[in-house]
Amino acid sequence: MAPPPLSLLLLLCLVASAAVRHAAADVPPSNKLIFILAGQSNMAGRGGVVGTHWDGHVPSPDCSPSPSILRLSPALRWEQAREPLHQGIDGNHTCGVGPGMAFANALLRSSASAGEVLGLVPCAVGGTRMAEWAKGSELYEDMVRRARVAVETGGRIGAVLWYQGESDTVRWADANEYARRIGMLVRELRADLAMPHLLLIQVGLASGLGQYTEVVREAQKGLKLRNVRFVDAMGLPFQDGHLHLNTQAQVQLGHMLAQSYLTYGYAHPRTPAPWWLQTMLACCFVLLWREPYTRILI
Repeated sequence: MAPPPLSLLLLLCLVASAAVRHAAADVPPSNKLIFILAGQSNMAGRGGVVGTHWDGHVPSPDCSPSPSILRLSPALRWEQAREPLHQGIDGNHTCGVGPGMAFANALLRSSASAGEVLGLVPCAVGGTRMAEWAKGSELYEDMVRRARVAVETGGRIGAVLWYQGESDTVRWADANEYARRIGMLVRELRADLAMPHLLLIQVGLASGLGQYTEVVREAQKGLKLRNVRFVDAMGLPFQDGHLHLNTQAQVQLGHMLAQSYLTYGYAHPRTPAPWWLQTMLACCFVLLWREPYTRILI
């Protein structure tokens, strides 16, 4: 006699759940804590860059490579991360030291991240305005694509690190629209990554290309969205006297970002299981407590 429909559903639920766990276990490294690095030149890193030349200085141990720090390459492959972290991503500019490696090494030194593998996903491109990061743009879609690929190999996104806005200080229209555009970016990114509680840590401008720097800074500080944190770069020393942070400043900024994440990053809920898996497991739970089908399991 054919098994009852409900008991067959129970069997399928259990098999599917086991298959999901087995598949995830086969994807190395499956315990990655992933961070998206996006924005413009100061996130991409200009520390140690003079003109079109990077001096090659890598502060140790703050920016030293580690087997526990990986980078998603331009070819969407994981590799050991090292400076310049945005090499090949911010392709039309000379990249140097940014905040990413100092951030990751600071996390590794904390007890909260002991034993974890950190996956850095560089996406920043120098000279870009907020309007160029709107949903549907090449920059936005590439960031979402890289974030999804990063998660597919196992792990979860811990936060987006965002440092952008210098280009929006030139024209009043861009500065005036900054608050609306950054708010929309956060909402769209959370929706597209199915992470309603995604943490975004934004860096407050230390400089600008135009006269509306304070307008953009006020927009950054005034953003009223949950799980959006503000780290202020104002006062950090520059590489070129007015725009790009130097190597020392980038290391310090990395430490500030790490402290912000350690303070707030574990407070928001983790990404929930996929809806279809939640539904299947819920069916299993109901079936286990129904008669007479629970007798099948005895």
